[in-house]
Amino acid sequence: MDRRFVTAQDVQSLPEGSILDLPEGAILTDLAREWIEKKRIKIVWGRPKVNKAPPKVRIALGSDHGGYHMKEALKKLLNELGESYIDHGTRSTESVDYPDFAHAVARAVALGQAELGIILDGAGIGSAMTANKVPGIRAAACYDAATARNSREHNDANVLTLGAKLISTETMAEVVKTFLSTSVTEERHRARVRKIMNIEKKYYRPV
Repeated sequence: MDRRFVTAQDVQSLPEGSILDLPEGAILTDLAREWIEKKRIKIVWGRPKVNKAPPKVRIALGSDHGGYHMKEALKKLLNELGESYIDHGTRSTESVDYPDFAHAVARAVALGQAELGIILDGAGIGSAMTANKVPGIRAAACYDAATARNSREHNDANVLTLGAKLISTETMAEVVKTFLSTSVTEERHRARVRKIMNIEKKYYRPV
């Protein structure tokens, strides 16, 4: 069984009174136990850690009513590129709330059901804010190929949000192609992304 080894360093950054989820069989050092007692941290023991299955699809898609038509154009593009995807809605131009669909896409990526996510709304900003509330998500609102490339190379973004009312279908295609074909490669960028995720862990509260 793959056991997790918990050190004092793992515990020191946690807020006082927080909850620490650990797989069964995890090993705590003596110093880690002292910090857990000092900070009154509650340990929740879970099931043994298992390896995640590979994503079922490459891309999780979603949009509100303002992004519906561009999402349909995006699906045609993904079919041409041979990319697998799942559409989380919406299914028409009837008014809906963008957080519902942004959350669905972000959750699919966080759970490993898709490798990447793409969300479309009027400006792309609200969906980015929503998606970034989901632990493990790094959503970036991009408006051209340059910002899409930067979001992947420098920030390892795993969700792309687009403003359907602010860009053309041609620009959307360029942005998406760039996002899908770019990845973070340099260690200095990976190190900075790790710092981002460590900040998330500091304030994370299990639901």
